[in-house]
Amino acid sequence: MSSFSSGITNPTRFVILFIILESHNQYLKLTSLLGTGNIGEMVPKLSLFPLTAGVNDQGHLIIGGCDTVELATEFGTPLYLFDEFSLRSKCTEFREEFGQRHTDTTVIYACKAFLNQALALILNEEGLGLDVVSTGELTIAQSVGFPLDRVYFHGNNKSAEEIRLALEWHIGRIVVDNGHELKMLGEVAGEQGYIPDILLRISPGVDPHTHKYIATGVVDSKFGFPLASAEEAVAQAMSTPSLNLVGLDFHLGSLIFETEPYQQAIEFILNLAAKMKQKYGFELKELNIGGGFAIQYTLDSPAPPVSIYAEAITAKIISRCRELKLTLPRLIVEPGRAVIGQAGVALYKVGVVKDITGVRCYVSVDGGMADNIRPALYGAKYEAVVANKVLEEAAGKVTIAGKFCESGDILVKDINLPPVSAGDFIAIPDCGAYCLPQATNYNASLKPAVVLVKDGKARLIRRRETFDDLTKCDLI
Repeated sequence: MSSFSSGITNPTRFVILFIILESHNQYLKLTSLLGTGNIGEMVPKLSLFPLTAGVNDQGHLIIGGCDTVELATEFGTPLYLFDEFSLRSKCTEFREEFGQRHTDTTVIYACKAFLNQALALILNEEGLGLDVVSTGELTIAQSVGFPLDRVYFHGNNKSAEEIRLALEWHIGRIVVDNGHELKMLGEVAGEQGYIPDILLRISPGVDPHTHKYIATGVVDSKFGFPLASAEEAVAQAMSTPSLNLVGLDFHLGSLIFETEPYQQAIEFILNLAAKMKQKYGFELKELNIGGGFAIQYTLDSPAPPVSIYAEAITAKIISRCRELKLTLPRLIVEPGRAVIGQAGVALYKVGVVKDITGVRCYVSVDGGMADNIRPALYGAKYEAVVANKVLEEAAGKVTIAGKFCESGDILVKDINLPPVSAGDFIAIPDCGAYCLPQATNYNASLKPAVVLVKDGKARLIRRRETFDDLTKCDLI
């Protein structure tokens, strides 16, 4: 079994997969395939899927004990499914890895990755807070009774109406992004007679070595107070009686595979805090280092485990605070993609297969850039499997194309798959983050249904749109 276990990076996944295969009398078939080496490429891909991913005796991909082919047939495609076990496991991992190194740590989920009512209830049960950037996200949380004192309100262009609602609902923290907002917030808070706890978002000027569209902590950014003007912002916040400045915040970006950018930014922000303490008596009670923790999308792009980020970040904060004689602040981390990304899978049905001899074979599916714009937007890369042929040998490279009227509507380019025919189902892992929030009705398409799977049962947590939905906001 050495060749099999070497393809599984997570011991828990190995046990789950082994049990599933054994229970379906698939073990002998799998070991025979291993002997010929045909399984070598297929098995490692399962490490990118949710923790409960496996294969049944029909060679179908199963997640959360559910046959994905049966799910696609029952609920239709495109279909997004979320594995509840994987989601809860990531919540626990973040709480424990950071908490055991710095006990005063709060984990806040970045809602922009994906939020709906069912997920908000799970996140509440797991003890996480929420990072929202709009009244829409805030309203979803409020609609299911999420504790609003565990909500942090971000955003570079909050309106007066959004600020009034946040103050009316007494949300936990408002993260102030710029001088205009700081002034407006102070005035509105004074009018309402409520003193909110605030953090100032500082842009530390650190390059996170990620795609330019998802880098947010560089100097040339729409987000945050540049370090050069941070002192003025601190002084203004502290002199505004209607505001209570409790901490500082920074966000470097998304898909950050290195820990050094976090350490560099922490150095800059803690130096600022020490200077502000000496000059204005500022006490840093909270330090929010944002999120951006990477996940593995392809077999050749491994991401550091949560423990690596936790160790680098907490060690830097503790050591630098000791050197600067600062009281250790509460640490706030805001993972989004790293919590929900791997838990989500997109399922599509194959239609046209167009083989251009000597050029490329296009496998067209019934979704694409309308439900997952990431590849078209910034060249995101994915792996995929044929959900109803997981154990079959790869036959050659194909390109998985969407159905929309754009040449750039490509989901996965040049991937080795078994022979694919109309009616097969394609499963793409790591689709839990940013796919659904960025979904559109391009070509008047319908946004997909979403199901939550656990212990062999699937629960619809968002229905598929109908054609009536497409015109419900129209006026004649």
